[in-house]
Amino acid sequence: MKILHFAITALFLTAPAAFAQQEGPVPTQSIITVDTKNPPKLTAQNVTVKVNRRATPVSGLAPVTPNGTQVALLIDDGLRTSVGRQLADLKNFIQALPAGVEVLVGYMQNGRVVPAQPFTTDHNAAAANLRLPLGTPGQSASPYFCLSDFIKNWPGDSETDASSPMARKARFVIMVTNGVDPYNGSVSPLNQNSPYVDNAISDAQRAGIPVYSIYNSDAGIRGGAASFSGQSYLTQVAEGTGGRAYYLGTGSPVSFSPFLDQFRSALAESYVVTFNAAGKRPVELAVSTALPKTKVRTPKLVQPGTRLGPV
Repeated sequence: MKILHFAITALFLTAPAAFAQQEGPVPTQSIITVDTKNPPKLTAQNVTVKVNRRATPVSGLAPVTPNGTQVALLIDDGLRTSVGRQLADLKNFIQALPAGVEVLVGYMQNGRVVPAQPFTTDHNAAAANLRLPLGTPGQSASPYFCLSDFIKNWPGDSETDASSPMARKARFVIMVTNGVDPYNGSVSPLNQNSPYVDNAISDAQRAGIPVYSIYNSDAGIRGGAASFSGQSYLTQVAEGTGGRAYYLGTGSPVSFSPFLDQFRSALAESYVVTFNAAGKRPVELAVSTALPKTKVRTPKLVQPGTRLGPV
């Protein structure tokens, strides 16, 4: 009995220390993007990081490099087939990506993404896989179901060695979709809180993935209210993950080129920042710089322990 009592006492005495160690600060990384017309060079000395509103030392800051980047171009298969006029813009965008960037073309169908090919640095081959969407109303089920599923099952993740110094590349998503969530009911301006959109944001934040989007009307739900609702959701996703939602209008954009150019510039102006964060749940993140007329775009939340490259 004395031995048992000693063992139980020792367990309770050591458990708090073990728990504290598990909950302690760990190296954490996030993608941040300079948001200015004439982007200056960020350094660890001219940026300030706040975790849960508390200033936190910056232990590393490095630009995202083409060889360390993956871009997933996700196209809603329920888009109106008139989007075919934009295929040339999308093809030019893929072919103009910097050498070394891995790109995947995928189509959003029935709550998941069907890749046209795995991630590849052969940009011409990826561009050749572009096709017209099926144009069936509601074909994606919900773009947010597709986004969540894709992030949770990111191609190649099962092959990643978590102990490697390059545990994971910087990952970006750019979606072409109308952004409407048909499973949240009405597209009324009074009904713009969707749990499915919230889940997609949370999944992207935990994975450290900025989500960008280009609005285009769907073959099914459309009109002014649908345009407002879809773009409202896409803006929520972008702001929550550190991405950007392109186009504010009621119809489909005349050309994707300006938005794709902006996205390509965002890739070139992105950095991986390293700092310490504690806890099992995502923490608030804010990054600023003393450089004049310069803002830094970040996800609202980041998962402690996220690794996007060398720590």
